[in-house]
Amino acid sequence: MEYNQSTVNYWKAFVLPYTFALEELKTKFEIMNREAQFLEDYNPFEHIKTRLKQPESIIKKLERKNLSPTIENAQTQLQDIIGIRITCCFVEDIYHLKQVIENREDMEIVEVKDYIANPKQNGYKSLHMIIKYPLSLNSGTKEVFAEIQLRTLAMDFWASLEHKLYYKYEGNIPDYLKDELHDAAMKAEDLDNKMATIRQDIDDIEACSNQILLPL
Repeated sequence: MEYNQSTVNYWKAFVLPYTFALEELKTKFEIMNREAQFLEDYNPFEHIKTRLKQPESIIKKLERKNLSPTIENAQTQLQDIIGIRITCCFVEDIYHLKQVIENREDMEIVEVKDYIANPKQNGYKSLHMIIKYPLSLNSGTKEVFAEIQLRTLAMDFWASLEHKLYYKYEGNIPDYLKDELHDAAMKAEDLDNKMATIRQDIDDIEACSNQILLPL
């Protein structure tokens, strides 16, 4: 679909504040990680990836939802124009980071979908949050929504593979591959559980060592 220059500029102006908000949010999460590393010798997450829907993608999504492709609908009906994916080493870190976000005053969680506690039928696991973020501009404060996905490294690897297969088969993944994916999801869960056990063992050993080293 082609658009005249006026329409293109109109949509670019709409997306611009989301670009700024994405940059600010990415920086804030990186600061959270660095602060925890400095104060607690602990990294809440390993990687952060960001994505900003472009006007053409926004318009297509509105049309899929049977909505008119207008700025108003984009602003009120779409909450994932900004996408942030954060990968953690352990499931425990995901819920810790969720708590950190809940306690912040500069962003508000408006929706949580816990696909870790309640995985999707195909085996997908992740913690999804929609947050509302007040962006300060010269023209005033603009509230924008962003979707945050929190996953372990194992969950992210599985989701990446499932995503590739989904598009390769145009949404019609063969049944035998669906079974293989579900089995892989169970193995990814086993890996997360095993890593959590190892982490707890290490913490217990360190705690015992610290007690032994305490002066009498």
